[in-house]
Amino acid sequence: MAIFFNEEFLSHVQDSFHPESPERLTGIRDKLKMHGLWRDIRTSRTGRLETIRLVHDPDYIDRIRTGGDFWITMDTRVHHETYDIASLAAECALDAAKYSKDEGKPAFALTRPPGHHAGPDFGMGFCYFNNIAIAARFLQKQGDRKIAIVDLDVHHGNGTHQVFALDPNVLYISTHQSGIFPGTGPVEYVGKGEGEGFTINLPFQAGCGDSTFDVAFMEIIKPIVLQFKPDAILVSWGMDTHYRDPLANLTLSSEGHFRQAEELIKLAKTCGNRITFMLEGGYDVPALSEVVAAVVGKVEGIEVPLEFTDIIDNSCAGRGTIIKCKQVVSKYWKL
Repeated sequence: MAIFFNEEFLSHVQDSFHPESPERLTGIRDKLKMHGLWRDIRTSRTGRLETIRLVHDPDYIDRIRTGGDFWITMDTRVHHETYDIASLAAECALDAAKYSKDEGKPAFALTRPPGHHAGPDFGMGFCYFNNIAIAARFLQKQGDRKIAIVDLDVHHGNGTHQVFALDPNVLYISTHQSGIFPGTGPVEYVGKGEGEGFTINLPFQAGCGDSTFDVAFMEIIKPIVLQFKPDAILVSWGMDTHYRDPLANLTLSSEGHFRQAEELIKLAKTCGNRITFMLEGGYDVPALSEVVAAVVGKVEGIEVPLEFTDIIDNSCAGRGTIIKCKQVVSKYWKL
């Protein structure tokens, strides 16, 4: 599996105790090396302004590029190096999606900082530029008219949702924990204008885990993606839904995460295996590392044993949300 990664991503440090730390990537790299999976590594060129402009407003870009050292929100700090590293992360995501399009193979963009909270004119939630939105816009310019984005991070991707709210050619599906940052993504919100019906939100309460996500995938995500018939699938891959994660309260196991990726890879066969995973959140490094390694191993035919496999939700604790979502979106999709 082609892995897109630049050493520069390790230079991004917000402060000494910030959870979005370089150790997230070094832990993943070490785990991949342990299993002989750190081999098809591809680096990207310097981030380009025209890449960022696919999604972001010029004034906002200039603020990040020239602003010096300041906090854009209470949890998101801009350094003198932030623009270069964040724009490189966006370029890396674009390159991964381009590789998957051209080669018809899965790819994984191991990028940081993450991106799905960044909108056209704002950053927040550790994010500056929206990597996955930029990749989607690039693919559209390259002729892939219809893009499915599946956002599995524990936090709703409010930036991605804002970018594509009016676009009927981008299907955005988000599973996330309700009642936490950023406070967006209610089940009733389905996009607007021509984009109505192409945003699907599944806000699960604390405690939901493996069984809930399995049912949501089979009853909502899979059938909608199949009906949408995308040219490519992009995945905002956040492992902060793991039961070990310190920042939230969903309870997916490592096996549950792996199963989601496995099903998405199968689903991508309908669009020529064009699927790109892009790292978002996930702040328990051992859990994050083993899941990424297992996904890469799946593509490479190497089984990676999983340690953190406790099943906390085995009775579909989020069934109420699934039922409500189906009631809302059945106006647009056959479920």
